Amino acid sequence: MKFSLVSLGCPKNLTNSEEFTARLLAKGHQFQPEPDGADVLIINTCGFIASAVEEAENEIRAALELKKQGRIKKVAVTGCLVQRYKEKIAQEFPDIDIVFSIAGQENIEETLQASGTQLSPLPKSLYLPEYKMSLTAPHTAYLKIADGCNNRCAYCTIPFLRGAYRSKPREDVLREADLMAQNGVKEISLIAQDTTSYGQDLYGAPQLPALLQDLLQNRRIKRLRIMYGYPHRITEELARLIAGTPRIFHYIDVPLQHIADPVLTRMNRHCDAAQIRRTLDMLKKRVPDISLRTNFIVGFPGETEQDFKELLQFVQDYEFDNMGVFEYFREEGTAAHGLPDQVPQEVKQERRLRLEEAQSRVIDRINKRLLGTTLEAISDGETFGRTYKDAPDIDGQVSFTRPVKVGQIFKARVVQTDGYKRTLEPLTK
Repeated sequence: MKFSLVSLGCPKNLTNSEEFTARLLAKGHQFQPEPDGADVLIINTCGFIASAVEEAENEIRAALELKKQGRIKKVAVTGCLVQRYKEKIAQEFPDIDIVFSIAGQENIEETLQASGTQLSPLPKSLYLPEYKMSLTAPHTAYLKIADGCNNRCAYCTIPFLRGAYRSKPREDVLREADLMAQNGVKEISLIAQDTTSYGQDLYGAPQLPALLQDLLQNRRIKRLRIMYGYPHRITEELARLIAGTPRIFHYIDVPLQHIADPVLTRMNRHCDAAQIRRTLDMLKKRVPDISLRTNFIVGFPGETEQDFKELLQFVQDYEFDNMGVFEYFREEGTAAHGLPDQVPQEVKQERRLRLEEAQSRVIDRINKRLLGTTLEAISDGETFGRTYKDAPDIDGQVSFTRPVKVGQIFKARVVQTDGYKRTLEPLTK
């Protein structure tokens, strides 16, 4: 069978795509980047927010048009959109051949076979049972250490899309990381809905620092990056571990969502403003060159102008290296959907623009301090890449003054800055 793939949404969804693609490859089926001539085009959807649903529906329409033109044989749809709106998708797009859940990805060959898809694998001698499929650049990869979530934030659909929090056994994480390193991956980004809860369900207490220490025992692993850490679970032990080795990028993604206590309470965020500030102050003290990324939601139900001004001042004070800003959208099935005091759309948009403008001024200040300094960088192409401050596919990229071997980790001097655009001079041959 020849199959093609469209993977939408976040890196966590991308790792699902990599896993079921690897299963098909391990059985000898053939992956092709372009859909023309494929026996089946698989669309792994996101359904987290309204814009993601719209993107997924557009991709389905485009795939069905390819099928109508005879350029592909079948269309299969899976992922979070299916978890959320399976019946609606089947009714709206009756020409989809296969609709299957995230659980169905575990036995994807059987799932496709049950639909009547003709599966003609390669000879068994060519099977690749230990193959790890990467859909990112060959020198970087996301490693999902857990799935699901128990936090139950009021605005979030993840718990009923992905289920309860489930950590991947430590031995499985270590095996996957080693396989990645053997295949040339130099930067492994650890992801989950909440990486700082890793191990709570399996071992009785969060075990992220212990997992990191185990990973560092493998000398093939060059760099680790920590994504999606919750502020009230980021400990001094974790900060000391980050500070103590260059093999963990001095970077952490901490999705904060807000800083005003009334909003945090309505969001059911399990931490207050004082805890958030203590965590960030501790990180900056323990890891002076720490790079912080975060996300904020503006216009959450009941958010007052005073709440927003507190957030605005907080962003100016704490100077995040990378920041996403989202306007609150009422998602069906969430606790926040029925909350009173919904904020008008024009107010949400105006607050987003004000917060983005404040962040732009923060970046200007950061750039002034960066100019002339030396940072560790990784090359995604000969003339572009990222610094340790930038996660792949999420944060920005930098330019290099001269070509560098792709996938190389090296020191570089910041020679020019303009907003998020930065130019570095490689200090390597």
